[in-house]
Amino acid sequence: MKVIISVIGKDTVGILAKVSTVCAQHNANILEVTQSVLQDVFAMTMLADISDMTVAFTELSDELSALGDKLGLSIRVMHEDIFNSMHRI
Repeated sequence: MKVIISVIGKDTVGILAKVSTVCAQHNANILEVTQSVLQDVFAMTMLADISDMTVAFTELSDELSALGDKLGLSIRVMHEDIFNSMHRI
């Protein structure tokens, strides 16, 4: 199963590293990353395989959301199927 992790907020050093670290701690494999910075706004989308993850999906989502709160970012995790359905024309 795959998930989409989206991160939006003020650009600071280490955002990618901090989000990746949480994923690695739970054996969520990051497959693709795209990121951009527009002036000082950071936007990143990650595709991760959670098939071998060591915690429940909700725990990963809650932990990343809490990290976002701590860093002043919006971090959301959703199943790939839901993401694709939301963005289908």
